[in-house]
Amino acid sequence: MRALIQRVSQASVEIEGKIIGEIGAGILVLLGVAPEDSASDTERLAEKIINYRIFPDTLKPMNTSLRDIGGELLVVSQFTLCADTKKGLRPGFSSAASPEVAEPLYNDFIDYCRRKIDRVETGIFGADMQVALVNDGPVTFLLES
Repeated sequence: MRALIQRVSQASVEIEGKIIGEIGAGILVLLGVAPEDSASDTERLAEKIINYRIFPDTLKPMNTSLRDIGGELLVVSQFTLCADTKKGLRPGFSSAASPEVAEPLYNDFIDYCRRKIDRVETGIFGADMQVALVNDGPVTFLLES
């Protein structure tokens, strides 16, 4: 399981001109699921994201976590994070999980986060979405379970 996380001052996801998820200060998570991923990967990655120290405090620019600041989370499915880009000029997607495998794990990830964080917003799995964000810093990391 892979997640591109971005520290944001605000982010939103829109489908067909309607905002369906929106957060203020927090983390935008673009989540990719591989065929070998499991429920334990969802919990391990969720805990890492929630506790990853990427927010500033008075001592350092990256010393506190989403949990520490009471930040918000926006989770968007992003199968392209699992693309094979090693050869050629077109990505291959055989290393991404099928929707039948990925969607339940995506939902498990969201459910787990909702038990740990007060505000978790989402996109819709498999939908054509427009994601808007103000990347704070900018701060962006690729995390793996």
